[in-house]
Amino acid sequence: MEPGRNHPITIAPNPNRVRVHFNGRVVADTTRALTLKEAILPPVQYIPREDADMSLLERTAHKTHCPYKNDASYYTIRAEGRSAENAVWTYEDPYPAVTAIKDHLAFYPDRVDRIEESPGR
Repeated sequence: MEPGRNHPITIAPNPNRVRVHFNGRVVADTTRALTLKEAILPPVQYIPREDADMSLLERTAHKTHCPYKNDASYYTIRAEGRSAENAVWTYEDPYPAVTAIKDHLAFYPDRVDRIEESPGR
């Protein structure tokens, strides 16, 4: 299903530095985040995989489907004896309208310690 007037989706480069913190570790740190705004949902930061510490992420069997973005795969964050189950999602084969988020990760704000933005460019 394509985004449209009744369900708009926009993706734009975030001019800020975005850092994701979990249990005293920086899980992701980027100046290349993409901000996805979807209908009335809160904006989501999509971070390039290269800018995340993939050694802290463990793929899970959890999957979901979004009619506007396609199938999402999930990761659990593990750091210093603490874990956040299915705290990270990614669209490995997104639909053409949202192809910009391919190879990017998104983090549930309530499953990490914080997602901070600061002037970065």
